Amino acid sequence: MSTALVLFSAGQDSATCLAWALNAFDRVETIGFAYGQRHAVELDQRPILRDAIAALRPEWAARLGEDTVVDLSGYGALAESALTADRAIEMLESGLPSTFVPGRNLVFLSVAAAHAYRRSASTLVGGMCETDYSGYPDCRRETIDAMEQTLSLGLAAPLKIATPLMHLTKAQTWALAHDLGANALVEAILEHSHTCYEGDRSKRHDWGYGCGVCPACELRANGWREWSALKAF
Repeated sequence: MSTALVLFSAGQDSATCLAWALNAFDRVETIGFAYGQRHAVELDQRPILRDAIAALRPEWAARLGEDTVVDLSGYGALAESALTADRAIEMLESGLPSTFVPGRNLVFLSVAAAHAYRRSASTLVGGMCETDYSGYPDCRRETIDAMEQTLSLGLAAPLKIATPLMHLTKAQTWALAHDLGANALVEAILEHSHTCYEGDRSKRHDWGYGCGVCPACELRANGWREWSALKAF
Protein backbone atom coordinates (compact mmCIF):
# COMPACT_ATOMS: atom_id res chain seq x y z
CA MET A 1 0.00 0.00 0.00
CA SER A 2 1.18 3.51 -0.78
CA THR A 3 1.05 5.81 2.24
CA ALA A 4 1.42 9.58 2.38
CA LEU A 5 1.71 12.00 5.28
CA VAL A 6 0.13 15.40 4.59
CA LEU A 7 1.39 18.51 6.36
CA PHE A 8 -2.07 19.78 7.26
CA SER A 9 -2.56 23.25 8.73
CA ALA A 10 -6.27 23.61 7.85
CA GLY A 11 -5.49 26.33 5.33
CA GLN A 12 -6.76 26.45 1.76
CA ASP A 13 -3.54 25.01 0.37
CA SER A 14 -3.17 22.09 2.76
CA ALA A 15 -6.87 21.25 2.39
CA THR A 16 -6.41 21.00 -1.36
CA CYS A 17 -3.29 18.89 -0.82
CA LEU A 18 -5.22 16.55 1.46
CA ALA A 19 -7.87 15.96 -1.21
CA TRP A 20 -5.11 15.49 -3.80
CA ALA A 21 -3.40 12.88 -1.61
CA LEU A 22 -6.66 11.05 -0.91
CA ASN A 23 -7.03 10.64 -4.67
CA ALA A 24 -3.46 9.49 -5.19
CA PHE A 25 -2.58 7.17 -2.27
CA ASP A 26 -4.01 4.07 -0.63
CA ARG A 27 -3.65 5.51 2.85
CA VAL A 28 -3.23 9.10 4.00
CA GLU A 29 -2.33 10.43 7.43
CA THR A 30 -2.01 14.05 8.54
CA ILE A 31 0.30 16.01 10.80
CA GLY A 32 0.00 19.53 12.19
CA PHE A 33 2.17 21.80 14.28
CA ALA A 34 1.47 24.07 17.24
CA TYR A 35 4.34 26.53 17.12
CA GLY A 36 2.85 29.47 18.97
CA GLN A 37 1.19 30.88 15.86
CA ARG A 38 -1.00 33.93 16.50
CA HIS A 39 -3.60 32.37 14.20
CA ALA A 40 -3.87 29.28 16.42
CA VAL A 41 -7.54 29.08 15.47
CA GLU A 42 -6.28 27.00 12.54
CA LEU A 43 -5.59 24.21 15.04
CA ASP A 44 -9.26 24.25 16.07
CA GLN A 45 -10.31 24.03 12.42
CA ARG A 46 -8.10 21.04 11.61
CA PRO A 47 -10.40 18.23 12.84
CA ILE A 48 -13.48 20.01 11.49
CA LEU A 49 -11.98 20.39 8.02
CA ARG A 50 -10.51 16.87 8.01
CA ASP A 51 -13.91 15.38 8.77
CA ALA A 52 -15.63 17.58 6.19
CA ILE A 53 -13.24 16.49 3.44
CA ALA A 54 -13.40 12.80 4.38
CA ALA A 55 -17.19 12.91 4.31
CA LEU A 56 -17.26 14.00 0.67
CA ARG A 57 -16.44 10.56 -0.73
CA PRO A 58 -16.62 7.08 0.82
CA GLU A 59 -13.21 6.15 -0.59
CA TRP A 60 -11.66 9.26 0.96
CA ALA A 61 -13.12 8.37 4.35
CA ALA A 62 -11.73 4.83 4.01
CA ARG A 63 -8.24 6.07 3.10
CA LEU A 64 -7.90 8.79 5.74
CA GLY A 65 -5.95 7.57 8.74
CA GLU A 66 -4.46 9.02 11.90
CA ASP A 67 -3.83 12.67 12.68
CA THR A 68 -1.00 13.97 14.86
CA VAL A 69 -0.35 17.45 16.26
CA VAL A 70 3.20 18.21 17.41
CA ASP A 71 4.03 20.86 20.00
CA LEU A 72 6.80 23.05 18.54
CA SER A 73 6.16 26.07 20.75
CA GLY A 74 9.80 26.17 21.81
CA TYR A 75 10.89 26.51 18.21
CA GLY A 76 8.24 29.16 17.59
CA ALA A 77 9.59 31.25 20.47
CA LEU A 78 13.13 31.03 19.10
CA ALA A 79 12.05 31.88 15.56
CA GLU A 80 9.98 34.89 16.60
CA SER A 81 8.16 36.69 13.80
CA ALA A 82 4.90 38.50 13.16
CA LEU A 83 3.26 35.06 13.01
CA THR A 84 4.36 34.12 16.52
CA ALA A 85 4.39 37.48 18.33
CA ASP A 86 2.41 40.70 18.50
CA ARG A 87 4.37 42.51 15.79
CA ALA A 88 3.33 44.51 12.76
CA ILE A 89 3.00 42.70 9.46
CA GLU A 90 5.33 44.63 7.17
CA MET A 91 8.22 44.30 4.75
CA LEU A 92 11.67 44.19 6.37
CA GLU A 93 14.99 45.54 5.13
CA SER A 94 15.94 41.97 4.23
CA GLY A 95 13.26 42.04 1.55
CA LEU A 96 11.20 39.42 3.38
CA PRO A 97 7.89 40.07 5.15
CA SER A 98 7.87 40.13 8.95
CA THR A 99 5.64 37.02 8.82
CA PHE A 100 8.63 34.92 7.72
CA VAL A 101 9.33 32.31 10.42
CA PRO A 102 12.98 31.32 9.87
CA GLY A 103 13.30 27.70 8.82
CA ARG A 104 9.64 26.88 9.45
CA ASN A 105 9.22 24.48 6.55
CA LEU A 106 12.63 22.95 7.22
CA VAL A 107 11.61 22.17 10.80
CA PHE A 108 8.16 20.96 9.76
CA LEU A 109 9.58 18.65 7.11
CA SER A 110 12.22 17.22 9.45
CA VAL A 111 9.67 16.44 12.16
CA ALA A 112 7.18 15.09 9.62
CA ALA A 113 9.88 12.88 8.09
CA ALA A 114 10.62 11.31 11.47
CA HIS A 115 6.93 10.56 11.94
CA ALA A 116 6.58 9.29 8.36
CA TYR A 117 9.51 6.93 8.93
CA ARG A 118 7.79 5.44 11.95
CA ARG A 119 4.47 5.18 10.10
CA SER A 120 6.04 3.63 6.96
CA ALA A 121 4.94 6.56 4.80
CA SER A 122 7.29 7.14 1.88
CA THR A 123 5.83 10.47 0.75
CA LEU A 124 5.33 13.80 2.48
CA VAL A 125 2.78 16.14 0.90
CA GLY A 126 3.04 19.88 1.46
CA GLY A 127 1.27 22.97 0.15
CA MET A 128 4.44 24.95 -0.54
CA CYS A 129 4.14 27.22 -3.57
CA GLU A 130 6.58 29.56 -5.29
CA THR A 131 4.06 31.16 -7.68
CA ASP A 132 1.59 33.12 -5.52
CA TYR A 133 3.35 33.38 -2.16
CA SER A 134 4.93 35.84 0.26
CA GLY A 135 8.52 35.35 -0.84
CA TYR A 136 9.49 32.81 1.80
CA PRO A 137 12.72 31.09 0.67
CA ASP A 138 11.72 27.77 2.25
CA CYS A 139 8.69 27.56 -0.08
CA ARG A 140 10.82 27.22 -3.23
CA ARG A 141 11.08 23.86 -4.97
CA GLU A 142 14.88 24.24 -4.91
CA THR A 143 14.73 24.20 -1.11
CA ILE A 144 12.31 21.26 -1.10
CA ASP A 145 14.58 19.26 -3.43
CA ALA A 146 17.52 19.82 -1.08
CA MET A 147 15.42 18.73 1.91
CA GLU A 148 14.20 15.66 0.06
CA GLN A 149 17.78 14.56 -0.58
CA THR A 150 18.92 15.41 2.96
CA LEU A 151 16.07 13.56 4.65
CA SER A 152 16.46 10.51 2.41
CA LEU A 153 20.16 10.38 3.26
CA GLY A 154 19.61 10.99 6.94
CA LEU A 155 16.96 8.30 7.23
CA ALA A 156 18.75 5.88 4.91
CA ALA A 157 15.40 5.42 3.19
CA PRO A 158 13.94 7.06 0.08
CA LEU A 159 11.49 9.84 0.93
CA LYS A 160 9.59 11.93 -1.59
CA ILE A 161 8.24 15.38 -0.87
CA ALA A 162 5.27 16.05 -3.15
CA THR A 163 4.26 19.69 -3.67
CA PRO A 164 1.25 19.62 -6.01
CA LEU A 165 0.68 23.38 -5.73
CA MET A 166 4.28 24.46 -6.29
CA HIS A 167 3.74 26.06 -9.70
CA LEU A 168 0.07 27.01 -9.38
CA THR A 169 -1.43 30.43 -8.80
CA LYS A 170 -4.05 30.78 -6.07
CA ALA A 171 -6.71 30.84 -8.80
CA GLN A 172 -5.36 27.55 -10.14
CA THR A 173 -5.41 26.11 -6.62
CA TRP A 174 -9.12 26.89 -6.38
CA ALA A 175 -9.56 25.25 -9.78
CA LEU A 176 -7.68 22.15 -8.64
CA ALA A 177 -9.90 21.86 -5.57
CA HIS A 178 -12.93 22.00 -7.84
CA ASP A 179 -11.44 19.35 -10.13
CA LEU A 180 -10.79 17.07 -7.16
CA GLY A 181 -14.06 17.42 -5.30
CA ALA A 182 -16.37 19.69 -7.31
CA ASN A 183 -18.45 22.35 -5.55
CA ALA A 184 -18.65 20.30 -2.35
CA LEU A 185 -14.91 20.45 -1.73
CA VAL A 186 -14.74 24.14 -2.62
CA GLU A 187 -17.55 24.85 -0.16
CA ALA A 188 -15.83 22.81 2.57
CA ILE A 189 -12.67 24.87 2.07
CA LEU A 190 -14.61 28.12 2.07
CA GLU A 191 -16.50 27.29 5.24
CA HIS A 192 -13.99 25.38 7.35
CA SER A 193 -10.43 26.27 6.32
CA HIS A 194 -8.44 29.10 7.86
CA THR A 195 -5.70 31.16 6.21
CA CYS A 196 -5.87 34.61 7.85
CA TYR A 197 -2.70 35.57 9.74
CA GLU A 198 -4.76 37.54 12.26
CA GLY A 199 -6.82 34.50 13.22
CA ASP A 200 -10.02 36.40 12.41
CA ARG A 201 -13.10 34.25 11.82
CA SER A 202 -15.66 36.94 12.65
CA LYS A 203 -16.71 37.62 9.06
CA ARG A 204 -17.53 35.30 6.15
CA HIS A 205 -16.45 36.74 2.79
CA ASP A 206 -17.20 35.15 -0.55
CA TRP A 207 -13.70 33.57 -0.36
CA GLY A 208 -14.02 32.38 3.26
CA TYR A 209 -13.24 33.76 6.71
CA GLY A 210 -10.54 36.30 7.50
CA CYS A 211 -9.63 39.90 8.27
CA GLY A 212 -9.51 40.69 4.56
CA VAL A 213 -6.39 42.86 4.76
CA CYS A 214 -3.44 40.67 5.81
CA PRO A 215 -1.21 39.22 3.05
CA ALA A 216 -2.70 35.74 3.41
CA CYS A 217 -6.24 37.05 3.02
CA GLU A 218 -5.26 39.18 0.03
CA LEU A 219 -3.69 36.23 -1.78
CA ARG A 220 -6.68 34.00 -1.09
CA ALA A 221 -9.26 36.65 -2.03
CA ASN A 222 -7.47 37.65 -5.24
CA GLY A 223 -7.18 34.02 -6.30
CA TRP A 224 -10.87 33.45 -5.61
CA ARG A 225 -11.90 36.46 -7.67
CA GLU A 226 -9.65 35.47 -10.56
CA TRP A 227 -10.98 31.90 -10.59
CA SER A 228 -14.58 33.09 -10.21
CA ALA A 229 -14.15 35.40 -13.20
CA LEU A 230 -12.77 32.57 -15.32
CA LYS A 231 -15.66 30.28 -14.31
CA ALA A 232 -18.11 32.83 -15.66
CA PHE A 233 -16.93 32.23 -19.24
